[in-house]
Amino acid sequence: MITEVSAVNFRQNLGEMINQVQYRNDSIIINKDGKPVAALVDAELFARIRRMRDRFDQLSERIAAAYADAPQEEGLAEIDTAVARQRKR
Repeated sequence: MITEVSAVNFRQNLGEMINQVQYRNDSIIINKDGKPVAALVDAELFARIRRMRDRFDQLSERIAAAYADAPQEEGLAEIDTAVARQRKR
């Protein structure tokens, strides 16, 4: 379950919210001035997110290296073609 709280409420109930995340595997979105600014998630989920981000960064670097010598106009045209094809599906 995902709960949204204000930063003030979070600060006032920090211990309870940590228990909620630790024992119920909930996530807490912390809002400031009505906008989400942070999240409290269990450590296992955070580790998974970091691994996924690392894999995404590695993949992005491989793609950038593979297309490093391609002219920018060609690359953008290829991206536009691929996007148009997917939108038709």
